[in-house]
This record gives sequence, C-alpha cells and structure tokens, in this order.
Amino acid sequence: MNIRSLTRGDGVVIGAAVLLFIASFLDLTSAPDCSGAGALAKYCEAQASSGINAWQSLGLLMSVYLAGVIGAAIIILGRTLPQTQQRKVAGLDVGQFGVALTVFAAWTALWTIISAAGGGAGLILGLIAALILAGGAVAGPLVPALKVALVGAPKPQPAPYGAGPNPGYGYPGAQQQAGHGYGYPGGQQQPQPGQPYGQQAPADATAGGQAAAAPAGAAPVAGAPTDFAPFWFAVPVARPLYGEDGSPAPIAELAPGTWYLAVEQRGQALIAQTQDGRRGVLQDTTGIQRG
Repeated sequence: MNIRSLTRGDGVVIGAAVLLFIASFLDLTSAPDCSGAGALAKYCEAQASSGINAWQSLGLLMSVYLAGVIGAAIIILGRTLPQTQQRKVAGLDVGQFGVALTVFAAWTALWTIISAAGGGAGLILGLIAALILAGGAVAGPLVPALKVALVGAPKPQPAPYGAGPNPGYGYPGAQQQAGHGYGYPGGQQQPQPGQPYGQQAPADATAGGQAAAAPAGAAPVAGAPTDFAPFWFAVPVARPLYGEDGSPAPIAELAPGTWYLAVEQRGQALIAQTQDGRRGVLQDTTGIQRG
C-alpha cells in the first residue's frame, strides 16, 4: 500500500466517514415537548430518555452509516493498492464500487430524514456527513484542488562526493564509478586529471580508446530533440504509464515517492523508465518534481 497516492479528496472522504461513524451513536429522534403536567408529562419524559441510535435500528445502520463507512474504506483501499492487485465488484472497479456505496448512503439518509419529518442529532449529522462523503468521493478525481497529493513526495537529497559506487537505482545525483556512462542513476563520472568535474573524458582517454557506452533506454533515440537531457523526476500522485506502441492499457503505474528516469520527450509527454527497466509514455506530466 502506498499512502503517498492519497489526495485531498481522499482526505475529505476519510474525515466524512469518521463523522458519519460518530453520528451513528447519537439519537435518531428529537426529544418531544414535555411541557405538560401529570401522568402524560411523566410518560413523555420517559420516552425522551429512551432515545435510540443507529445501532438499535439495523436497517438504517446498514443502509446509511455502515454503507458510507464501508464505501469510504473501499475508495481509500482502491487508491493505495496498485492497479495490478485491484479486483472488480459487479463489473465495477473497486474505487467505483465504493463511490456507488457512498452515493447510496447519502440518498437513503436524505429520504429517511424527509420521511421522519425531522430527526435527532444522529439523523441530521448523519445526513451532513453522508452528503460530504458522497461529494468528496465523486468530485475527488474531477476537481483540480482535490487532486493534489495529501502527502507530498520527499525532496531528493544529493549524495556527497565519494559516497561510494552505485548507491542504488532511483537515487538522483548518486555518484558512479569511472567508466559508467550517462544513463546510470546519477550518471556523472569521476573526474579525470585535468578535466573539470562532471565533464565526460574524451574517447582516447578511456580504456582501449573507446568511449564509455550509454545503456539502452537512456540514450537519445532517432527523432528525439537534440537538446533533451535525461533527468530524474517524481510524480505527485499515482499515474499510469502507457506502452510506446500506443496501447490504451497501462503497462505500469508510477507511484509518488519513487524516482523515475525520463529518457525522451514527445511533445508534452515523457518516455519514462521504471526501476525494472520497462519504458513507457507518461502522458500527464503536470506537477512532476525534477530531481
């Protein structure tokens, strides 16, 4: 599970679900007017002190309160799980099924309070929470302000010079052994005598008179802009990576908090390389953080 894939809309969903759960313990009916006198007043007071909550009304509990909470839990689970681990329920994606449950809970709460001609704190607060929950679930993927990541991606920390060879894939700015070409993570070489740091040694200065070869996937390809230089980046929210053949089905999902290598630019899209060496097209590049 990756909590960095949660958005502000998911935060609204979580808060509304907590409020809905609290409302399930409050009285469903309002206290009657017991201003009279005599035995009728005593009976009225007894009725007022015996108010019931949602846990004493199974139908209302399951159709409004627990339906909303379960729907919120399914939405959050669908956000944090990778797409390859998600299952379908009644032909719907997990997240879509959760949204349907929250809308059903809000619809039921609305008509329940209308048919009751008012209600207690449990019904009123439950209706407000259910409406906020359904609104957050529906508008979360649509409103730009709610699509912002709830937890931002960590900022890259450059490794100090001489930290050791090959600190690991996915660490921008990491130093490599001399002779490793551009395209390795942090593909800067060790400086040669008389050569400024960060500048590649000439071809005749390398072993056998051959320049260090860049691995496939990091070298520019035909048709790529000549001024493009590969760079590391992180995405603010989980985003799909599509195949270079134009297939509509994603081949991977880029997760926040992980660094990926951009090896080519095609218009507004980027050709990105994952940690396992797969390449694909990142169509949505808004808000990415460069390393």
